[in-house]
Amino acid sequence: MLDILAYLPERIRVAILAQKPEGPDGVEEVRLREGRPLSLVFSGADSFLPLVVSRDDLDRCVALISRNSVYAFEEEMRQGFLTLPGGHRVGLAGKVVLENGRPRTVHPITGLNFRVSRALAGAAEPVLPALVDRRSGRLRHTLVISPPGAGKTTLLRDLARLASEGYPKAGLQGQKVTIIDERSELAGSFQGCAQLDVGPRTDVLDGCPKAEGIMLALRSLSPQVIVTDEIGRPEDARAVEEAVNAGATVLASAHGADLTELTRRPTMVSLMSGAVFERVITLMRQGRPGVVRSITDAAGGAVPCG
Repeated sequence: MLDILAYLPERIRVAILAQKPEGPDGVEEVRLREGRPLSLVFSGADSFLPLVVSRDDLDRCVALISRNSVYAFEEEMRQGFLTLPGGHRVGLAGKVVLENGRPRTVHPITGLNFRVSRALAGAAEPVLPALVDRRSGRLRHTLVISPPGAGKTTLLRDLARLASEGYPKAGLQGQKVTIIDERSELAGSFQGCAQLDVGPRTDVLDGCPKAEGIMLALRSLSPQVIVTDEIGRPEDARAVEEAVNAGATVLASAHGADLTELTRRPTMVSLMSGAVFERVITLMRQGRPGVVRSITDAAGGAVPCG
């Protein structure tokens, strides 16, 4: 939370630090909405503080985030969020300004959602044995499914780290890994340099669209493993198929409650029916993020760990 507090006005910082018994450490989101109480989101619950967010609070936050140069963040604002050092993301609410029918910026900003990014070393260790082909020692193509906020990015980040370091317990040697980090969440990059531990053999393409990044990686970085978050567009699916055909293992994630829901989407049907992904990890939110509901093959058959 120290990273987040640096971008909040003093009166909001003081209010958050005064929270008891939870304190600030368990906070997952800090939500500022103009004219409404400051809200803290913990695992599975939220709490309103006796402090009403003002227009001045929001303006001060934006000035701190952008270092008084909002124009430098124009491309990120076009996507509806700003990224902070450490991989924390600030979602924007307010008046969406269009250009040629597409979002150009958000102005005025009437709401900010600070999402706290946390690296959790070891999060992927329990599932890794189910993802390694013991005969060849390679990682299987894996898709992580979960609703928003259930821990898929945390799990995927740790899978990247373990693939890069190697994990002898599961028979996995260290691999050359490339992370396509379109939203700067997986590696938490700042000025292109990863702030979170993603492993010693890992390269990061920060802020790069997934489809373009996968092709760049294949052409220039010779990855054995490609990791990317939240696939879903047709061009993402085509790039994933190119990576698989080129011999790289793909670890990816997608929004969804379960495999059945995911296969209702035309883009994902092409990936699942083509048996691109050999393992599907489904997460659920049960008191804390990252709880594994199931590990299956592409057809839905259960796969044991170990």
